[in-house]
Amino acid sequence: MNLVDLARLQFASTSVYHFLFVPVTIGLAFLVALLQTAWFRSHDPRHKRLTKFFGTLLLINVAIGVVTGLVQEFQFGMNWSKYSVYVGDVFGAPLAMEGLAAFFLESTFLGLWVFGWNALPRGVHLLSVWLVAAGAMLSAAFIMAANSWMQHPVGYATSSSTGRPVLNSIGDLFTNPVFVWGYLHVVIASLITGAMVMLGISAWQLRRGRMLFKTSALLSLVVLVPLSAVQLGVGSYLGVIETTYQPMKIAAAEAQWTTCQPCSFSLFQIGGGNNDETPTKIIAVPHLLSILATGTWDGKVVGLNELQQQSVEQYGPGNYVPNVFIQYWAMRVMAYLGSLVLLFALWGGWIALRRKLPTSRAFLFIATWAVPIPFVMNTAGWFLTENGRQPWIVQGLMTTADGATTSVSAADLIISLSAFFLVYIVLAVLDLVLMLRYGRRDLQEIDEDAEHDTRTDIPALTY
Repeated sequence: MNLVDLARLQFASTSVYHFLFVPVTIGLAFLVALLQTAWFRSHDPRHKRLTKFFGTLLLINVAIGVVTGLVQEFQFGMNWSKYSVYVGDVFGAPLAMEGLAAFFLESTFLGLWVFGWNALPRGVHLLSVWLVAAGAMLSAAFIMAANSWMQHPVGYATSSSTGRPVLNSIGDLFTNPVFVWGYLHVVIASLITGAMVMLGISAWQLRRGRMLFKTSALLSLVVLVPLSAVQLGVGSYLGVIETTYQPMKIAAAEAQWTTCQPCSFSLFQIGGGNNDETPTKIIAVPHLLSILATGTWDGKVVGLNELQQQSVEQYGPGNYVPNVFIQYWAMRVMAYLGSLVLLFALWGGWIALRRKLPTSRAFLFIATWAVPIPFVMNTAGWFLTENGRQPWIVQGLMTTADGATTSVSAADLIISLSAFFLVYIVLAVLDLVLMLRYGRRDLQEIDEDAEHDTRTDIPALTY
């Protein structure tokens, strides 16, 4: 592996790891806010106990998520200095907004929420948790705006003195179609992830006869059922957006080497990677690719070979086809698991309507073990998004190879990558142990522990 490959591997591994915590943090923050709102309106102490219970799980993920996110910031200067110099006049604005506005908002009000149970009025304390949820979503918005600019650069002009892009329209940056639909896709995925985590933990507790968790299980299903259906529609339209601005990404997701009209979608295929342009499609669904890629029954999808030729004519010699194997299977992992989550949610909703949720042993068992599904689905989605942009680091403006730092040696990257790998393994084990430890506790045990704590009433300390 050369320097660029090692730098890509390091950023990819740290990004994928960090994104394990982002969606569950956004999702749980929203759900905890809903639980506390229920307590605020009903004064039911059971809602307060559930709020603190899942609030502790939120705090665990926030702590580890923040640490892993900071690592990515440093990589821009270390491994991607040429890229940072080139896009700094554009990329710096949303990153600064994320740090100065969203992150400070989230962290400030998270502190008020944690330490304010006995110090703040109930309404102010409730507002603080909603601002935590808003800050988490706002933080994701600024990051997605920057990432979407890399996918489809808008709102910039090229400086005559430096030759670098300079942001000249912040409005264009936040109305970028790739951002609007990509951000909506990420937010819904985050809420689904948080709901699946809450449902899995509640199911485990219900299997042990702890009926209070019926409330959190029902809440998670109320969020999960409609959003898992909406997500399929949003993801489908996002495919149309990407076909418009990044046709190579969508063609690679189907391993479509030749132009077709109408186009079928293969549920499975053999071959079709970068060195095999004649895949054997298994169970090809007629017209489905045309619908997903263009939104029309007989839409045209330009093939990889034709797109490669167009790119060579426009940008010069080079290979502009991303890794087709990754694109094809990342697309199917994300889509198939998304469909599976919808079916699972509908099953749970049907059981809940029949008032048999606490006694449905089969559903509760599967719900407990289904928690990893959204994490795998989210990871596949990011593989699809980021690998599909290659070889560009900024679509049409800068290749990934041109953005890498040349002064960092391969040995430096290998050492740091190994160190990150070891540290992240430790953090993963720590997070898993803490989540299992606190997620399995009985609320009665927690209340008994809280009686011995005379200092404050915050969830992190009462546990």
